[in-house]
Amino acid sequence: MRRLDHFPGYFAPYAPFATLGAFVHILLIEDDPLLGKAIQRALEQLAYTLTWVRDGREAMAAVNDPSVDLILLDLGLPNRDGFEILTEARGRRLRTPIIVMTARDDLESRIRGLDAGADDYMVKPFHLDELAARIRSTARRANGMADNRIEVGPLVLNSAAVEVSYQGRKVELSRREFALLQYLMERAGRVVRREQLESSLYGWDNDVGSGALDVLVHGLRRKLSFDAIKTVRGFGYTIPLDHS
Repeated sequence: MRRLDHFPGYFAPYAPFATLGAFVHILLIEDDPLLGKAIQRALEQLAYTLTWVRDGREAMAAVNDPSVDLILLDLGLPNRDGFEILTEARGRRLRTPIIVMTARDDLESRIRGLDAGADDYMVKPFHLDELAARIRSTARRANGMADNRIEVGPLVLNSAAVEVSYQGRKVELSRREFALLQYLMERAGRVVRREQLESSLYGWDNDVGSGALDVLVHGLRRKLSFDAIKTVRGFGYTIPLDHS
């Protein structure tokens, strides 16, 4: 069995939000229980919602979940090889970004993975800081952004520095509030359905109360402006592009 000290940084302490990226709901496909638990704990501390599956057959169904924003895929899985999952997912025109994480470090495997549709290819062992940076980089490419800064009217969000300002005033947010605001700002001008927000923020957690999202939205409005986030009754929420 691989020792976790071969994967530096997995249990190192991190400042809040130090590597928070643009994605919210991450699907981790990894059969190693120790390694998977380490990644799960570290990413959840950074306010990501993470769903973890350990089996290749189960993974093939999970990748089609529309609430998943990014997939971390190991290649050596039981019941189904990771390359097969990657190839079939792209064959179905699945556009969700996929970062391959594997011990297969030969050039042929790396070329094969990228050509099969992986957005990035990481060779184990790697540092958690590098994983988080690659998640941010993949997020920027997927959202057509050149950097980590998003501006919508007087709202400015920097995902790398984890800072938010409104009308030039710095605003302190909780991790969940930051994740929700970022998700909405990336989709400014579009209505985001409640179900989509809840799935991305909380994943497959059945213990989340029905009013949890409303509490988050209320908190953001109180800290920013009650006009910053609009409710579209019967559908969800939006941040208007012409907000001022």
